[in-house]
Amino acid sequence: MDAPATALSFAPIPAQHRDRTHRIRTVLKSAGQHQDGTPDSANSAADYCLAHHVLEGAEAAARARDTATFDWYGAHPDTNAPALSVPTVIGPRIVVAPDPDRMPHSAISETPYYVLGPDTIPAPPDLRELAAAAYDVGARHGFAGLLAGHAVVLCLLHRKKLGDTLDSWTITRLPGTIYCDHVDDPVVLARDLVHEAGHNWLNDALAATACKISEEATFYSPWKRTMRPAFGFLHACFAFPLTMIHTARILPSTSGDLHRFLSTYLDQQRGLLAGTVDDHAHALDLITDPDLRQHLHTVHHEAISL
Repeated sequence: MDAPATALSFAPIPAQHRDRTHRIRTVLKSAGQHQDGTPDSANSAADYCLAHHVLEGAEAAARARDTATFDWYGAHPDTNAPALSVPTVIGPRIVVAPDPDRMPHSAISETPYYVLGPDTIPAPPDLRELAAAAYDVGARHGFAGLLAGHAVVLCLLHRKKLGDTLDSWTITRLPGTIYCDHVDDPVVLARDLVHEAGHNWLNDALAATACKISEEATFYSPWKRTMRPAFGFLHACFAFPLTMIHTARILPSTSGDLHRFLSTYLDQQRGLLAGTVDDHAHALDLITDPDLRQHLHTVHHEAISL
């Protein structure tokens, strides 16, 4: 039986997706690229994600005076998505496996990233199957909406073993895109998809509500073991609780090494999150939108109650 859905529906986000996509396509059209149509409300999350890949790729091509690549983006406003996608329970998802050692860094961030482009090829069949199974796991445990809206492009990186440190991240310039290592287990990958989709959700929610968080306020992060700006603290206090909720829901259906791994993870996260209760209440005062503030409180409270 599927778990109850985690309530993350937030009307300002799809509205922002449609508006931002329209503005990106308008900019690209004014730059001489051929852009047909308007954002599809039924696929606004995918349109929004892919529009950012086109914008990032076209801008890099323009700076490099790479006319062929720039023109490719003009001819492929969907970044050739049908050829890169795998069917999943929440709709087509783009799954690729770029070489981590060849991923670039931007001038404003040391975080590596990957942009869909003319040289992009689909991930190998085994990774496509792994990804589809992971989306299914996440959806069945209450996170279909989160993954549908905020995990459109999945870049699978290093293959590791259960118990190894798994790196995963998102970047604000490519919303809806997730970069992560994996252990060939859809349950573990689903956990990390939920976590990173949570970061994408919160970035979109903050942008959609024009919520500016004070850069002066800082709070102690038990995950980083240091003081962090409110923005990073609130992100951690949202993404990790989502992961805890997902882990708690799936734990009863696991066994053996996987069960022990997830149980240990959940126990560790309970201890870390417990130390954020007072600071989280103060940090929420910095969120000016009441509905967004309530969403963040609800997720944090549910995880604390596990």
